[in-house]
Amino acid sequence: MARPLDMDDLYRLRHSAAHVLAQAVSHLFPETKMTIGPPTEDGFYYDFDRDTPFTPTDLEALEAEMARGIGRSEVFECREVTRDEALTLFADNPYKVELIGDIPEGDRITIYTNGDFTDLCRGPHAGNSGDIKAFRLLHTAGAYWRGSEKNKMLQRIYGTAFQSREDLDAYLTRLEEAKKRDHRRLGRELGLFMISPLVGAGLPLWLPRGAVLRETLSDFMRDQQRKRGYLPVITPHLAKRELYEISGHWQAYRENLYPSMHGEHEELVMKPVNCPFHIQIYASERRSYRDLPVRYAEFGTVYRWEQSGELGGLTRVRGFTQDDSHIFCRPDQLVSEFHGVVDLIMLVFKRLKLEYRARVGLRDPENPSKYVGGDDVWEQSQTALIQAVNELQMPHEVAVGEAAIYGPKLDFLVRDAIGREWQLGTVQVDYVLPERFGLEYTGEDGQPHRPVMIHRAPFGSLERFVGVLIEHFAGAFPLWLAPVQAVIIPIADRHAEYAESVRTKLSDAGLRVQVDRRPERMQAKIRDAQLQKVPYMLVVGDKEAAAEAVAVRSRDRGDLGAIALTQFLANAVDEMEM
Repeated sequence: MARPLDMDDLYRLRHSAAHVLAQAVSHLFPETKMTIGPPTEDGFYYDFDRDTPFTPTDLEALEAEMARGIGRSEVFECREVTRDEALTLFADNPYKVELIGDIPEGDRITIYTNGDFTDLCRGPHAGNSGDIKAFRLLHTAGAYWRGSEKNKMLQRIYGTAFQSREDLDAYLTRLEEAKKRDHRRLGRELGLFMISPLVGAGLPLWLPRGAVLRETLSDFMRDQQRKRGYLPVITPHLAKRELYEISGHWQAYRENLYPSMHGEHEELVMKPVNCPFHIQIYASERRSYRDLPVRYAEFGTVYRWEQSGELGGLTRVRGFTQDDSHIFCRPDQLVSEFHGVVDLIMLVFKRLKLEYRARVGLRDPENPSKYVGGDDVWEQSQTALIQAVNELQMPHEVAVGEAAIYGPKLDFLVRDAIGREWQLGTVQVDYVLPERFGLEYTGEDGQPHRPVMIHRAPFGSLERFVGVLIEHFAGAFPLWLAPVQAVIIPIADRHAEYAESVRTKLSDAGLRVQVDRRPERMQAKIRDAQLQKVPYMLVVGDKEAAAEAVAVRSRDRGDLGAIALTQFLANAVDEMEM
């Protein structure tokens, strides 16, 4: 039996498949210039400079050519070359020349050859092309060279590769299921959100049903925050550049900020984060050790200039709203406050029946320029976060380099219904920003002391969170979250009055219900409600009106028969509390 693949094996396999793809392109489309072709988490891609887009027919031909290369079991041979040799070898390819120029003096330059194809590459690779047992080219897309809109648009071909046909088939099945669950398609079909070209890419508009869904989540979080002693605040959408220079966000996010606006005597910036605003609120009055902790919460909208090729529905946008909170506490309160935040995040995941794994993100000591703050405060914050996580006895992994710019963090990666992972909730410990802004409180000794900050967002961003939920539930939300919880369907016009009385009673009890009075047949109305993934369809006719009942059809359980209206209401209330 072959040993199971680990990610290093998959990396080599998929990296090699990218080279076999490039070789196939060089055979079938020799005028094409090669650029880069890395492996990814789920497969690989290669970017090509070609004026004509690749067609589905081209992909079929390339797959056949790749199969021939794989059948030849060509060895991937590595050779170290000098800079001059590399420049000579790739003299007619400006992309490779640019990459060679970026290699620091003294670093090794290597090339890999499989058959008649040679590429600039650091490796590693499989032993030979025959190790690629199962692969598939998936689709094409445009991609700017090196991800910059200032550069030329290239043609990217995506593919995937596995050691066995069974693994490939399972992956392709998941892809098909993912297409059915695509939140962009379901968002249109269910009337949840839209993107308007006149508003701009990455700036979603929430439609009525989507707004109800979003507000239901927000109300749930507000209620939980109120119970836990959070204080609501509201802050503006822009601020002076100086605010972000002090916080360090101007330096860290410069390329991802919207262009500055110049006022009469000041430069204003659309906010990329909420924390500097909450810091100003904390600093607006004197604080005693008795006042702490102070917990501020805001559904604050922030703006980041994401590249157009990276935008996608709700999961990658340019304007998004965070369920943001910042806790200012004494160092001796940090662990208990951290535990309280994690408890809230666990409640969110339990309410939505989401599985997760935890990841501790620490600073990369080899790349200190990515972060703000000195070594001493980073040592404090990382020690405190690890202590808090260990006390929770929470299984977790450690990822060096995944810290926020001002502190370490605990991220929660949620697994959806078809096994994909999404990074959602986060908790961050911050000793840096209190120092940069000179925050203080008066201690029991009468002396000034520095508070610690906790940044937390259980949802992360509402846009991304809702996008993930749409795909996780395939649009069939649990009753408490469904934008429309029940549709009342009168059999004939004479039953409309009773239908309205049912709507009133259910609405008064807090349910979101509608009456379908369209001049359509009853079965057509039921079908439309099912397509809209409404949890319950309540059919009313003479018998139901006489008995003060409803004939219930469940989205998930089918025909449940006639039920007294009071009993249906009691059942619905119980279900919403599950």
